[in-house]
Amino acid sequence: MSVVRVDVVSKEYPPSVYGGAGVHVTELVRALRARADVDARVHAFGRPRSEAGTSSYADLVELAGANAALQTLGVDLAIADAVGGADLVHSHTWYANMAGHVASLLHRIPHVVSAHSLEPLRPWKAEQLGGGYAVSSWVERTSYEAAAAVVAVSAAMRDDVLACYPAIDPARVHVVHNGIDTEQWSPLLAPDRVRELGVDPDRPSVVFVGRITRQKGLPLFLRAVAQLPPDVQIVLCAGAPDTPEIAAEVEVLVTDLAAERSGVVWIREMLPRPDVVALLTAATAFACPSIYEPLGIVNLEAMACETAVVATATGGIPEVVVSGETGLLVPIEQASDGTGTPLDPEAYVRDFAAALNEVVADPARAAAMGVAGRQRAVESFGWPAIAESTVEIYRSVR
Repeated sequence: MSVVRVDVVSKEYPPSVYGGAGVHVTELVRALRARADVDARVHAFGRPRSEAGTSSYADLVELAGANAALQTLGVDLAIADAVGGADLVHSHTWYANMAGHVASLLHRIPHVVSAHSLEPLRPWKAEQLGGGYAVSSWVERTSYEAAAAVVAVSAAMRDDVLACYPAIDPARVHVVHNGIDTEQWSPLLAPDRVRELGVDPDRPSVVFVGRITRQKGLPLFLRAVAQLPPDVQIVLCAGAPDTPEIAAEVEVLVTDLAAERSGVVWIREMLPRPDVVALLTAATAFACPSIYEPLGIVNLEAMACETAVVATATGGIPEVVVSGETGLLVPIEQASDGTGTPLDPEAYVRDFAAALNEVVADPARAAAMGVAGRQRAVESFGWPAIAESTVEIYRSVR
């Protein structure tokens, strides 16, 4: 049996993980390293790490005052040089794509790209990156069109890849779903810890977990939960705002909500996983009001904790959440300009509120949805199977 050396490139990697792509890379690498036929090495942005087979790369001091996109490219070039000796390079998100692309050219090895999100479908990032958004968009297009294979995390994402980049041969775009570690994400009854976090485990609650960004739909969610019964707690595990503007918008909405009802809990720092698991286990429902979500690992995490999910029927979410069985899906009509903005925001807010009300009004049904959700997470989204599908793609492009 031949061993394939795969160099995985990612901006996020423990201990610096702040989004779904970082979770994906972490778990994929763990699953790859459990195999005898793969030598998986990691090249990640940030401070030095002590993990064997993992290298870290700090921003170049020469680019300290440059646009963030240029700082990213500086790190990418350092990584591209270090990939020498690999049989294949696998990059995740635009931050790492140029490292993979240049490494492919320099070392004459295949480059596999995982599509977790797409720059053309996130135009609001121009607020965050300024001219750097044009740079990130160029990086992504160039890398995707040249890649030996593109791995889409859902069938919906595959459709988006081909729509955004029609120059790519559809035969090179494969679907391998995101996964979940159902041992680390499993029900945890910890009422005392939940109280310490400011939540009453004896009251119903709806939990949101995510970054404060346009795509996560938090402002829409905050308007929807104002229509819930007053005994339902609203728990926000929300931080890392993309821009000062959306941070200020959310601040006002939360302040107004808290003035009208009790039980509004906003946890701004990133919690350790056991705390998130405890909050999800205690919750009546988990809410995912995203207007752009290629798959949505957060939904799998909630399902694995036996929590009913109420989520937007967009992107890859319907491939995860089975409406009426593991939760409820909320319909949405969206703008076709890439923003995902609801065409009728009031209707979407009203429908999301109605779905949440339906779940919290029937705790027994919510609990049954939670049990079904965990069963689905275990059976359909385990990491060993995902690693096997990924390795098949590696071997097909060598």
